[in-house]
Amino acid sequence: MADFTLKTDSDGVAVITWDVTAKSMNVMTRDSQQELNALIDQVLTDDAIKGAVITSGKDSFAGGMDLNVLATIREESGDDPAEGLFNFTMEGHRMLRKIERAGMDPKTNKGGKPIAAALTGTALGIGLEVPLACHRIFAADNPKAKIGLPEIMVGIFPGAGGTTRLVRKLGAMAASPLLLEGKLNNPQKAKAAGVVDEVVPANDLLSVAKAWVLSEPNIVKPWDEKGYKMPGGAPYHPAGFMTYVGASAMVNGKTMGAYPAAKALLSAAYEGALVPFDTALKIEARYFTQILMNPSSSAMIRSLFINKEALEKGANRPAVAPQTVAQVGVIGAGMMGAGIALVSALAGIKVVLIDAAQEAADKGKAYTAAYMDKGIARKKATQDKKDAVLGLINATTDYAALKDCDLIVEAVFEDPSVKAEVTAQVQAVTGPDCIFATNTSTLPITELARASNDPEKFIGIHFFSPVDKMMLVEIIKGRETGDTAVAKALDFVRQIRKTPIVVNDERFFYANRCIIPYINEGIRMVREGVAPALIENAAKLVGMPLGPLQLTDETSIDLGVKIAKATKAAMGADYPNDTVDEVLFWMFEEGRLGRKANAGFFSYDEKGKRQGLWDGLAGKYPTSDEQPSLIDVQHRLLFTQVLEAVRALEENVLEDIREGDVGAILGWGFAPWSGGPFSWLDMLGTPYAAARCDELSDTYGDRFATPDLLRDMADKGQSFYKRFAVDGKAA
Repeated sequence: MADFTLKTDSDGVAVITWDVTAKSMNVMTRDSQQELNALIDQVLTDDAIKGAVITSGKDSFAGGMDLNVLATIREESGDDPAEGLFNFTMEGHRMLRKIERAGMDPKTNKGGKPIAAALTGTALGIGLEVPLACHRIFAADNPKAKIGLPEIMVGIFPGAGGTTRLVRKLGAMAASPLLLEGKLNNPQKAKAAGVVDEVVPANDLLSVAKAWVLSEPNIVKPWDEKGYKMPGGAPYHPAGFMTYVGASAMVNGKTMGAYPAAKALLSAAYEGALVPFDTALKIEARYFTQILMNPSSSAMIRSLFINKEALEKGANRPAVAPQTVAQVGVIGAGMMGAGIALVSALAGIKVVLIDAAQEAADKGKAYTAAYMDKGIARKKATQDKKDAVLGLINATTDYAALKDCDLIVEAVFEDPSVKAEVTAQVQAVTGPDCIFATNTSTLPITELARASNDPEKFIGIHFFSPVDKMMLVEIIKGRETGDTAVAKALDFVRQIRKTPIVVNDERFFYANRCIIPYINEGIRMVREGVAPALIENAAKLVGMPLGPLQLTDETSIDLGVKIAKATKAAMGADYPNDTVDEVLFWMFEEGRLGRKANAGFFSYDEKGKRQGLWDGLAGKYPTSDEQPSLIDVQHRLLFTQVLEAVRALEENVLEDIREGDVGAILGWGFAPWSGGPFSWLDMLGTPYAAARCDELSDTYGDRFATPDLLRDMADKGQSFYKRFAVDGKAA
């Protein structure tokens, strides 16, 4: 069945309806693009048709381009994938330009048929770029709808005319948050920003759009008129010049040069603003092709779009009946428990929030009240919504209230004996089918499950803090955890709209086993005399959101000391981090516990604002006269993480490299431009990666030793995404 259909009413207005029956939201494919092109030809050549309205048969308008299409075109283009991608992009430009010009005389701008867009709801990516080519955009007054161009978030930029048209329509300054930050607006805010032209009641959407088409409107776009001047000034205008200078500084300040799409977008906008519109489209297409050919783009699309979506849809879910959570019990109303209660209630799940003291339980519930109050202040929530969400949370000290819960999430102090006591208290009142999940970042699940009366229904769920902001949830299977418990945890995480990864039980699981070495490597370099500023800036220049020293301050130095002591006790003579501990323990003894104490590797003012690296660090650990190269510091910081990811895969802690890549980006911000640890190793090539590990291990120690799996893959010239393809078996 066709994705686009056309029906002409008696009034002579053709209604082109976009409705991909196999999907919940419309997406553009190669076939559907050709269908739309053919229907536009029909509108323009049929004298009985006076104009057209492009709309959707769904509550939403469109979710964008099917990004799998881009990968297919690249593969089909053989030796010249760039040419194939450029030609495909230009085909799209020609179709949208055909809509925009609508049969007008190229010299006089006379004639032409009005074509309006009627957005029924959310319009993203090409779902907005098609309307931008239309002559007027009408949007249904749906406050939940999102309108925007979020391509930058997955490593590309709007390449179907969105960049060129939005800059010409709004000016570079007004367009920048929409293009460079992927900002999404509801219809009213989109109208205020100048993106859509009218917001009308949903029931009137089509009739209002058709009436406009029949009103004989002027349909010439401003940039096709003689004497057009770009809002805010072109780049050679004093105001426009300053806009682009500022935009360039902003882009480089935020991305540190690590994200090629942002720089390409800015170049396309700048260069396109210097030339006629049709030439600007070619410039946009060339930069878009350049980004599609950059391995960073492919990796980000794969991890942050395709793989993330697959995991959220339950790619690795056991084949058991749906395990939707009706009522969750949250034990412990501290920051973590309060956050879990909040996101559960926001998802419409009943919550029993338990703490030892009623005051503490009430404080945990108050976290949700404060969150909703902020939403009301920002006009993102209402008092009725707040009342409804709070009404789902029962804050109490009474364990008997857990009787009807089908899932328990325990979030008490990280102490096995405390957790064991809570487990017994909970299971004394819950039913035999209730799944028990412990929220822990370090304690082995299999050991904690010994306190359970049914280890098969015991599982780990590791939330990241703050719960309401962090998208990743790490689900940990103990050795006896059953499929039903895994499915319950996955379904719960999907209910609260987070991204799950499932890993097997091992010390520090996946996320912490990778991020702790990153922190340790930074501290180890301080001990060696590497300039702290070099360490921090090297990390940011390679795409890490925080340098290892700042991250230590944020997570607190006393927590690092606690983890170090526990790890040393467990590993004994095999413990590898005595050098790190020297620095960490000294900082602890100095009372420099991190941001919470306004004193750590960084100095802070009385309001807790970071002021710069602490001067006293150089007194204890002076910087060496000879400093390592930037690339050496960056490789130490990255390889120390990715080698742990490889070992986690080798040891079956990770069962799916997709979870390794998505989990790394969403869990601790591993260089998103790279697509994650395994994608980065594929970019480098396993032969180079193994050789580089040999160099690092020879110079810095066995922690950089090449894992057997990586060595084997290097010898065979394999990549991770070929060897561990989802539809194949490991070689």
